[in-house]
Amino acid sequence: MSIRDLLLNGGQALTPSEEKIVRVLLTDYPTAGLATATSLAKRANVSDATVVRLVMKLGFEGFPDFQSKLLAEVEARLHSPLLMMETKRPDVSAGEGKEGAAIAYMRSVAAAMDKAVSATPINTYDRAARTIMEAKGQVVILGGRFSRHVAGMLAGYLAQFRTNVRDIGALSAGQFDELVDLGKRDVLVVFDYRRYQLDVVAFAGQAAARGVRIVLFTDPWLSPIADSAEVAIISPLEVASPYDTLAPAIAQMEALVTHILSTMSDQTRSRIEELESVRRENAVTLDNAKMLATVSKADENHSRDFPGPKTTRQET
Repeated sequence: MSIRDLLLNGGQALTPSEEKIVRVLLTDYPTAGLATATSLAKRANVSDATVVRLVMKLGFEGFPDFQSKLLAEVEARLHSPLLMMETKRPDVSAGEGKEGAAIAYMRSVAAAMDKAVSATPINTYDRAARTIMEAKGQVVILGGRFSRHVAGMLAGYLAQFRTNVRDIGALSAGQFDELVDLGKRDVLVVFDYRRYQLDVVAFAGQAAARGVRIVLFTDPWLSPIADSAEVAIISPLEVASPYDTLAPAIAQMEALVTHILSTMSDQTRSRIEELESVRRENAVTLDNAKMLATVSKADENHSRDFPGPKTTRQET
């Protein structure tokens, strides 16, 4: 459990003075806890002794112990691949080195996938699915530098199930203008994992201020967007690599799609059937024996005689 969760838990009986300290810590988290105990006491208008008493009541040995745990939490949220190069280097003397870095990595991803199963309960997927599918306006999808590719996959799925789905892709300054068209009828689905992308956080925060409902995919340390999110799907990230994995995030995104399909309405089914009809009409995919035979014949003749986009073969 993070220190923030511990402060929010409310499991301890706190005095009014201790509650003041908790409010200061949560209002300016985690910065308020990284200063001295005296500084925190002054901000909360309490004594230094009250600060020490609170952190011990929360289970820490003292303020230095509380602060070291908080620092470790901050470092975990903000770590970069460069900082993790040495700590995540395969240990040749251990099994990880003997079986090879690639296999060790795959095993660590499998372990992360197992954690992902219990990280998000079924009712969270249900809430996310209903929030998206019942939106009366647009469903806008956004991600960071890497996670935007997962966001794009979700947009591709959702466009088959409902209208008004839009993938923002890589954010640009001009796309912030699109906030003017967003409001209470709309839903923003955001993928944001540590180290948290400032423009994505800013866009989501401004969308929330306009009443847009937010579904968030994030990590156990929680993107700042979590404060505004109506639903949050949490993904484990750490694996045997300096780089975090997005494999559990992809699985969770696809799990959400599967949940939507399990509750599919007749209207959704009709939309999918109509899309498939359009694709067949335009020979978008090679999904039947007749089409495969046609393509084979076209290859022999260096041309294509079936509907859809055509290309010219270059002779070598």
